Amino acid sequence: MAPNDIYDEMIARRQDMSKSQRKIANYLISNQETAPFLTASKLAKNAEVGEATVVRFAFFLNYEGYPDLQRHMQEALQRKWTSAEVFARTTERGDKPEDTVSEVLSDDLNNLQQTLQQMDKKDFQGAVEDIIAAERIYIIAYRSATSVALFLEFYLDLVLQNTEMVRSADGVSEHILDIEENDLVIAFGFSRYTKRTVEVLKYVKQKGAKTLVITDHMLSPLTPYGDRKLLAVTEINSFIDSFAAPQSIVSALITAITRSEHEKVEKRLEQLEHLWEAFDVFQE
Repeated sequence: MAPNDIYDEMIARRQDMSKSQRKIANYLISNQETAPFLTASKLAKNAEVGEATVVRFAFFLNYEGYPDLQRHMQEALQRKWTSAEVFARTTERGDKPEDTVSEVLSDDLNNLQQTLQQMDKKDFQGAVEDIIAAERIYIIAYRSATSVALFLEFYLDLVLQNTEMVRSADGVSEHILDIEENDLVIAFGFSRYTKRTVEVLKYVKQKGAKTLVITDHMLSPLTPYGDRKLLAVTEINSFIDSFAAPQSIVSALITAITRSEHEKVEKRLEQLEHLWEAFDVFQE
């Protein structure tokens, strides 16, 4: 069975499924970004069925067992639609704006919840420690991912004074030429991934620098090059990605870092307040 036929097959055979099997199918169809990485027991818990039912469900769909079904679902994630294809599949003429705002905000809430459930707290803590310990921090992000990366750069450089975002794809080699083992590269990448991001990660890994990857799932081409990986669910019913979850992760990183470096950050902010007042920065 072709990878992209998996979910169509589930839909087509719903009428032949038991009530419990339909629960599994509904869960898998509704959580295509995260469900392929669940164990059989975790899927059973989330779908509110028995683990044996999950195994029988895989046989029902003519797979050799749940691991076989899981592998095919993971492969299905590797073929990503073009922007035009996604737009055509998710857009209907006559959609009302008031319906759209409810739909998109609901999708964002769901993405945040799923991201929280799959968050590896040890990797998050390790990421905070790596950022604090880094001599220099380089942020790599291209296209729409730069929106989240710019926010991280602004606040990290504000309080740590050692962070820069490599803005030019053509000039990236000059920026990272002298990168060393005590430096950290933070890379953002969401489907559809840019080749340059992967190439930069390959290079800095060869140089021995530490890497933190913020991406959308374990099959992302960025994940093999991340010493630490923070996953954010970005899927909404649109040709664009939802960055609510990546932005929330970035906000959590900044907050955790500033709390860990409380005295240093407080002193830095007090100095900045005097400077902002002298230059009349903010509107009163």
